[in-house]
Amino acid sequence: MTWARAQQSWLPFNRIEDRSKGLLALFNERQGVAWSHNPRTGELQRNLPTNLLRSEVETCGRCHARRSEISEDWVPGRWLSETHAIASPMAREVYWPDGQIRDVEEAYNYVPFKQSKMFAAGVTCSDCHDPHSGKQRIAGDGVCLQCHASDTYASAKHSHHEQATAAPNCISCHMPARTYMVVDPRHDHSLRIPRPDLSAKLGTPNACNYCHTEKSAQWAADAVERWFGPNRKGFHTYAGAFQAASSGQADAERLLAFVAADANTPTVARASALTALAPYVSPANAEIARRGLSDPDPMVRIGAMNMLANVPAAQIWTLVAPLLSDPVRSVRTQAVNLLAAVPATSQPQADRERFERAAADFVAVQRLNADRPESRSMLANFYARRGQTAEAEAEYKAALRLSPQYTPAVINLTDLYRASGRETEGLALLRDAVTAAPRDAALHYALGLALVRQKQTEQALAELRRAIELAPNQAQYAYVYAVGLHSAGRVEEAISALKENLTKHPNDRESLLALVTFNRDAGNVASALEYAQRLAQVAPGDRRISELVDALKRQMELSPR
Repeated sequence: MTWARAQQSWLPFNRIEDRSKGLLALFNERQGVAWSHNPRTGELQRNLPTNLLRSEVETCGRCHARRSEISEDWVPGRWLSETHAIASPMAREVYWPDGQIRDVEEAYNYVPFKQSKMFAAGVTCSDCHDPHSGKQRIAGDGVCLQCHASDTYASAKHSHHEQATAAPNCISCHMPARTYMVVDPRHDHSLRIPRPDLSAKLGTPNACNYCHTEKSAQWAADAVERWFGPNRKGFHTYAGAFQAASSGQADAERLLAFVAADANTPTVARASALTALAPYVSPANAEIARRGLSDPDPMVRIGAMNMLANVPAAQIWTLVAPLLSDPVRSVRTQAVNLLAAVPATSQPQADRERFERAAADFVAVQRLNADRPESRSMLANFYARRGQTAEAEAEYKAALRLSPQYTPAVINLTDLYRASGRETEGLALLRDAVTAAPRDAALHYALGLALVRQKQTEQALAELRRAIELAPNQAQYAYVYAVGLHSAGRVEEAISALKENLTKHPNDRESLLALVTFNRDAGNVASALEYAQRLAQVAPGDRRISELVDALKRQMELSPR
């Protein structure tokens, strides 16, 4: 019997009652799920179903997520990642390190809500909003007091604002609004406890200072500590890790690994931590990636693959290949894209058929969005990794026809030309692109590298220097410029450029290692040792760096006084 027929019952006179009401999906995930009173906390709690998929949230996410469409076969109630690519869950240009939404780019509510303790507790969109009108089910604080005891939370004892002329409500403290495009205020659905102490430490915003604009974050943090004690509670515990990653702190790897491995952390934060671990992949944290690849949440599986993006495809084939047949489309297309560089002749025979099926999925996704230069460029990258040079060139050119100043397509087509022995064509392409977009730092940087390969040193250095001027916070640009100076025999200038880079990026490993090398080669062993010791602090446990420090110490001991 088919599902549709099973949903029907026969009435007199051959009339049919359709219990599905003609709907494609029934939001019946609440069946068998009940709220009960927790005598310890005084709050209501929900006995959660074992199924991780929240059909209602995934359905609402189709409109309320920052995403792009990868298939037109959307069916309500399934994982949103089946038909949409979710933007990097907590990308730093969209979110603050603690997960709060910025007002620079549209964030929507899907990812913020999936950060929340409410989502973890089983709350769904329609607990608070009428699904047809979108309005709150109950006005004001009443929507929160459906679950939170009024005698505990709807009181000055909780808010500590009994003297306030306009007392704050639940939303103003726990869902502050950010305004997009000047006119569109959006409430942050991560429903967080205000943390002015993090504002004082990390520069993140907080609800207290949205009202008390004349006061400092430390003032607000001191007030919160007087009211609630020194131990900060809160469900969002990952701000330090993402701040460490964005600033290149020495402990970034350790902090990110903890977030990625913590089962109590929201899955969107774990997925983001896995992605942020890409520069730190090592045998020591490989197990975190392995567990992420088998996580029930597709966003975490994708994050684990992002973590492995810089590892040669052949080395991770056995880890990633099972995801070529993942039930979620965005996972299997990410898997085939990650493994594309492995030739068919080198693939295990048992995996070839599912690789080809996943490859067809990947191509179909890009063809669906063929009016966007990003998709044409992604498809070109895929073809290039598979050794299909002519197809890759055609797609890069198609991307540039759609958007002549689309930088990734220019740079990648230049690299394709270089790999094909057509360096002169690539150089001409870059020169034209720089002329068309003179303030694009990435183009100046790519042109500088191309000129280095052509041994046009002074022109190359000029382009690299211009890239630094346009993007002063790009540590890689400054490092490469310094290496170019050193290669040109301008050693003191190179060392000076690296020192300046370290003032902005004190933990940049490449700059520190270059300073060790340049100083040692110039006979400045003491300076080389100083930077080697700093490098050892940035990369604790790296045996090669420890050996370098020991070698420099021995050299110091043997040097004449």
